[in-house]
Amino acid sequence: MASVEAVQLLDGTAPHFLGSSICLRTLGSGNSFRNMERYRKRRGFKFMKSFKCLSSPCRGVRVHSQFPAMKCISHRYVTTDKSRLTHCKCQSADHFGGMTAEGGNGAWLRDVGKDFAISNGNVQNLVEFGTVKESNRESQSSNYNGDSQSNGAPHDVLSNNKPSSIEDEAWELLRESMVYYCDSPVGTIAAKDPTSSSVLNYDQVFIRDFIPSGIAFLLKGEYDIVRNFILHTLQLQSWEKTMDCHSPGQGLMPASFKVRTVPLDNDETVTEEVLDPDFGEAAIGRVAPVDSGLWWIILLRAYGKCSGDLSVQERVDVQTGIKMILRLCLADGFDMFPTLLVTDGSCMIDRRMGIHGHPLEIQSLFYSALLCAREMLAPEDGSADLIRALNNRLVALSFHIREYYWIDMKKLNEIYRYKTEEYSYDAVNKFNIYPDQISPWLVEWMPNKGGFLIGNLQPAHMDFRFFSLGNLWAIVSNLATSDQSHAILDLIEAKWADLVGDMPFKICYPALEGQEWQIITGCDPKNTPWSYHNGGSWPTLLWQLTVACIKMNRLDIAAKAVEVAEKRLSQDKWPEYYDTKRGRFIGKQSRLFQTWTIAGYLVSKFLLANPSAAKMLITEEDSELTNAFSCAISSSPRRKRGPKPAQKSYIV
Repeated sequence: MASVEAVQLLDGTAPHFLGSSICLRTLGSGNSFRNMERYRKRRGFKFMKSFKCLSSPCRGVRVHSQFPAMKCISHRYVTTDKSRLTHCKCQSADHFGGMTAEGGNGAWLRDVGKDFAISNGNVQNLVEFGTVKESNRESQSSNYNGDSQSNGAPHDVLSNNKPSSIEDEAWELLRESMVYYCDSPVGTIAAKDPTSSSVLNYDQVFIRDFIPSGIAFLLKGEYDIVRNFILHTLQLQSWEKTMDCHSPGQGLMPASFKVRTVPLDNDETVTEEVLDPDFGEAAIGRVAPVDSGLWWIILLRAYGKCSGDLSVQERVDVQTGIKMILRLCLADGFDMFPTLLVTDGSCMIDRRMGIHGHPLEIQSLFYSALLCAREMLAPEDGSADLIRALNNRLVALSFHIREYYWIDMKKLNEIYRYKTEEYSYDAVNKFNIYPDQISPWLVEWMPNKGGFLIGNLQPAHMDFRFFSLGNLWAIVSNLATSDQSHAILDLIEAKWADLVGDMPFKICYPALEGQEWQIITGCDPKNTPWSYHNGGSWPTLLWQLTVACIKMNRLDIAAKAVEVAEKRLSQDKWPEYYDTKRGRFIGKQSRLFQTWTIAGYLVSKFLLANPSAAKMLITEEDSELTNAFSCAISSSPRRKRGPKPAQKSYIV
């Protein structure tokens, strides 16, 4: 019987690996490690000594009923300076013997009841993992020269279309940005700008930044990199409940990670690769990412829809990861609203921009992630309460956003005539919004036809700015109604010069200026008016615009925007963002060869050529949710009503 390393269960939630800093592995005579020199030009390492991956399966130890058998089980150092480093000297994520929640794609545990004496811990009665069957994924294996084919994959439709030179360049740059871990692709770096001497964290793999890259690879039929990304970032998820305000909470996904090469056991001649996650400890402002886990769920569903490989989302560890994210988002707090309460700078706008509270971007992603998670969660007794809470939140959240965040000329005139200081259940002005908050720019800017969802809503405060990602993803996720979705696109057409101009797409409109900019941004020199997050133009938003237009069958809008963008993107070396009100200048601190700019363009081109492929990103309301919403809408917030009866199912 092969020996195993100690595993300790913390807080009854997930295993934590202690002892020596090596992977769990079989120690039999036939499975010895071999040292080898590896020279990797694509990662820029001069040389590296590393352990070769084991060719034979490893066996782990089962400690938790919802933790999978893995051929290489990553762990974290317990020392302070090397915390949360994930090691790999065995198999890649593609070869993890993950079990499914239904038992259809993996072997269940055997040899139950084995007891092990652990010398460096007080852990007993551990159960040995049995050998786990690997899923047959040969039909989905990828050729990273761009020639891979897969039955039914969206790229088959496009195979006869000869790509333009711009697309060729974009694909070459996207492949150059790929990051490898244990000889397997696990993501793409944020930017590879040869003109910048300050790398900062642009050499890391960001979860939100990788989403368009992942979608591009899925559309190309190259599934391995997306599968590896999903499984490796899952390993980095925070598993421990903490009371330390400087530690990530349970279920939090990292903002980014980096592959590092470190000496093994203080031996400079032998090295190993580790995944080093950042949960916001090193970020500007030290803000934890709220959107990472939401994007991860959305990408997981897209992978299953596009590849047809549902074994990943059915794995027990993946199911557990989904539930941990949901429990973190659905946790009770000091809040009366169904929207998700977050801090400033916790999403794509990762700087101080006055979006603390309930920013629209997070609510749209939250709603989308809830729908995706409900579709993927395996029906079991342990999920019943979570699914019930999820359904209740979906109904309340959709009602809240559609009713209270929506603004058009009719609603604007209603707010203009609001009475204030209303107390009682039948108040019309529920959030005590003062009519004087209506900005002069909005009165002149709002078109007669069209509308949008405002950026934020809190007591006595409405942020009337137009935030692009929140509005576009509200269309994609069906958070906005069909009429509202068309109205948002109508507004984009009516205000084309402001929102698109010479480079799509404005991240928000209008920019903060003057004293308002000084107070809200703290005089942030990077967020000057019409620059960066303060009204800058971000080409990566093209792919969200394209998906939204496909959903509403208005492809002409997206096609026009892509045509505007491709006139300059390659010429300007694929900048991160553009400055000025019309987006005429490359951003003053913009990175060149920004990966999500490149990937966003590629995704838009793919989807415009094959709109049906966008189904993997679009979510629709089912009949059950629609009926529940109809029940909620029967108690219109504009009608006078008393306290809600106790037997009412939904809180709005």
